[in-house]
Formats: sequence, C-alpha cells, structure tokens
Amino acid sequence: MDIKRPVNLDITTIKFPLAAIASILHRITGVILFLGTSVLLYLLQLSLSSEAGFANAIELSNRISVKLVIWMLIVCIAYHLIAGLKHLLLDLGFGETRVAAEYGAKILLSSLIFASALAGVWIW
Repeated sequence: MDIKRPVNLDITTIKFPLAAIASILHRITGVILFLGTSVLLYLLQLSLSSEAGFANAIELSNRISVKLVIWMLIVCIAYHLIAGLKHLLLDLGFGETRVAAEYGAKILLSSLIFASALAGVWIW
C-alpha cells in the first residue's frame, strides 16, 4: 500500500481543541499531585514529630516559597477534582458532542480561575 499522506512531526504547529488541552492538564495535575504529596507528607511528619517540630512546620509554612507550593497543590487538587467530575459526566453520556466538550472545557477552566483565587485568599 503506497499512500502519500502528509506527516506533521512539528508538535508546535498542531492546534489542539480546548477539550484536549483540558484533558492533558488533568493528567498533568495528577502527576503534580503525586509528586507534591511528598511536600505535604513532610510537613505533616515534621508537625507530628514534637512540639519543636510543629513550630518548625509552622515556620516553614509561613515562607513565601512554601505557601506558593501549597497554593499550587490546592489549585491542582481543585482542577483535578472538577476535571474528574467532568470525565465522570462524560462516562455517563453527557457532553460527548464537540460543542458540549468545548463548553465543558470552558466551564472547567473558568472554575479553575475561581478556585485559584479562592485558594489564594485562603492561603494569604
């Protein structure tokens, strides 16, 4: 079979739909949550070790860099949760059309902005 199809190997020129970007971000946030859990577990272990460890954990969590990491993890949790609910709705048969997928992705990303602001207010 000799088919001359165009081959596009430059990924920067591929235009992904918004629903595909939302799905890829769902996977990325899952990996970030997996890796970021170690930071939260370290803070938990430190705070439970002793009274001085608890004071150390509070001192660490007051640093801007640690607050930024915690904020990022909370935003990832929120996004991963909302995207997971969207995927559950897709499994039930809701939002399977192209238009509905775009609309669902827009709702997902707008709720991410709201959750990010809410988490920022909560942490700072």
